Amino acid sequence: MNSATKVGAYAVGLAVIFGGAAGIGKAVGPVGAAAETASHDGGGHGGGGGGHTGGTSHAPGGLQVSEDGYTLVPRRTTLTPGKRTDFRFTVNGPDGKPVTGFKPLHGKRLHLIVARRDLSGFQHLHPTEAGGGVWTVPITLPKAGLYRFFTDIQPDGARRQLTLGTDVFAPGDLRRTPLPKPEQVAKVDGYEVALSGGLTPGKSTELTLSVSKDGEPVTDLQPYLEAYGHLVALRQGDLAYLHVHPDGAPGDGKTKPGPGITFFAEAPSSGAYRLYLDFKHDGEVRTAEFTVHAGDAAVPVQETEDEPGHDDRPHTH
Repeated sequence: MNSATKVGAYAVGLAVIFGGAAGIGKAVGPVGAAAETASHDGGGHGGGGGGHTGGTSHAPGGLQVSEDGYTLVPRRTTLTPGKRTDFRFTVNGPDGKPVTGFKPLHGKRLHLIVARRDLSGFQHLHPTEAGGGVWTVPITLPKAGLYRFFTDIQPDGARRQLTLGTDVFAPGDLRRTPLPKPEQVAKVDGYEVALSGGLTPGKSTELTLSVSKDGEPVTDLQPYLEAYGHLVALRQGDLAYLHVHPDGAPGDGKTKPGPGITFFAEAPSSGAYRLYLDFKHDGEVRTAEFTVHAGDAAVPVQETEDEPGHDDRPHTH
């Protein structure tokens, strides 16, 4: 299979729904009719869903460029790998015009999440508005490949929070990064983050991530996006998107600033998921990454690299 064929395969959606996560006593990013009226002001921050079909169900978050009449419109869809670029885009409303009013979600009016189609190259960015509904953010795509860009938004007047996604291409020779095997400890910048718990298809399960440094628990985590930790999960294959926050909040009188950060998440399909935990300590945000398998189904294997000379550009038919 050549590079273009394989990259095209990544973009094929799986016929399953990547469900929301739930905090204690409340659902986050629910799938189905409940998503119509779900509040996102509580402990979670979940990808919305797909297009409306009679108001009874939604596709997995992030798989669509347009949802409920709102469309993610990048000014350019090809970026040079390794080059810092001013990436600009708009979110156009049902009237076709750029939206200028958004409800803040965890302290930001708009979140931009970027990941390569092989689940490497994760970035969590916060663009600024340049005027007239145009958003801008400096970004560097580290290497050639096809990347998925996600926006978490709730436009003024929208019934619910939305997650829109679009592909951006970085041309060149593709060297696909294999999905790392599951590990219980991730290391980043001298920190160790230990994961306990797992994902069970169709059931809400607890995930606790504990941060330590130099063998000592970190008990003074700093708030980041109005929480002590921020979790994104992407499913291997279609990059179905889940975006949640932990139970509790800084200053609520009961949530401790580490070392443990607890999430409740549901993965209704078997398969492999990549988890990205953002946490802030000593004034800097760091990201710990984990691979988690849900269920007993065989997980697709990613080859380590493609043949030299092939690029990652998807073919159109």
